[in-house]
Amino acid sequence: MNMQMTFGALGFGIIARAGSTAFAQTNRYCAPREVVVERLAQKYGEARQSVGLVSNNSMVETFSSSETGTWTITVTLANGTTCLVASGQNHEALAESLPTKGNDA
Repeated sequence: MNMQMTFGALGFGIIARAGSTAFAQTNRYCAPREVVVERLAQKYGEARQSVGLVSNNSMVETFSSSETGTWTITVTLANGTTCLVASGQNHEALAESLPTKGNDA
């Protein structure tokens, strides 16, 4: 569990850094969005599961495959360049609800 939390914190730091254009231009894990999305679909069977906007007009997306359990997090810059931020195995889709008031866990 601690390793997952550490990796998660590291991932969010990388996402923040990936928002800079200079990082995207020097990162070998970047390509035009359509190339990245096609590669994730063809090679790993991954489809987009969620999307969110970052304050610097970047888009964060998660892709995963229910068949293989692989997952990938990407950041797409306003210029259309998409960078891989993190990837792994054993993806699990969750549908958790917010805790109700008065029920501290």
